[in-house]
Amino acid sequence: PEPLPFDEPAEERGGHAIVAPLTGVFYRSPSPGAEPYVREGGQVNAGQVIGLIEAMKLFNEIKSDATGTVRHIAADDGDLVKARQTLIEVDPS
Repeated sequence: PEPLPFDEPAEERGGHAIVAPLTGVFYRSPSPGAEPYVREGGQVNAGQVIGLIEAMKLFNEIKSDATGTVRHIAADDGDLVKARQTLIEVDPS
């Protein structure tokens, strides 16, 4: 299959963007070397933890607000993300 164009908003491609609620460092897993919370192609449920954002030395769980299949993970482990930046894109089910 052809790769999806990620230069346009998720909503324009029929997906749903889960965005960072605050600015900080994004982590995809609970600890170094642990399995990530979600993977591309995997299922995610509303309320499920998808990652952590470290801000002011506190780790904040980031939860999905949609149920579906993870289409794309936009933020890498250790990335500095800004509030309202897309973290993952979900195809709702």
